[in-house]
Amino acid sequence: MLPTSNTDYKQLLTDVIKKQMVILGPNITLAKARNVNGLTVSDDGTVAEMKGDPQDLIQSLIDQFVQLSGLIVKKTMEPLLSLRADGITPPISEPVVPQVSPPTPPAQDTPVAEPVQNPT
Repeated sequence: MLPTSNTDYKQLLTDVIKKQMVILGPNITLAKARNVNGLTVSDDGTVAEMKGDPQDLIQSLIDQFVQLSGLIVKKTMEPLLSLRADGITPPISEPVVPQVSPPTPPAQDTPVAEPVQNPT
């Protein structure tokens, strides 16, 4: 069911914000939601007031979270990117496999020692 009234849009935005609060935590989520011009959000994540086109408000809220996800990706990639200052990851070297020669069989004419028996 598509939202048709301001109350429906407020509920939709509230639901989105509250779900993000569970994922991202309340501080980050509320900061991002409050960056949306025309949206007033209470401390529990409820949309208290909307000014402007609801579709634009929804898009602006989505844009706030998309910007954040880009930062999250950047932060998680920093350790990999910092391997070299120029941003080029050094090549991974191939593992060194030692060369093992097969055992040489004894020569045919080599006498084999007989076991010594102890007289008892």
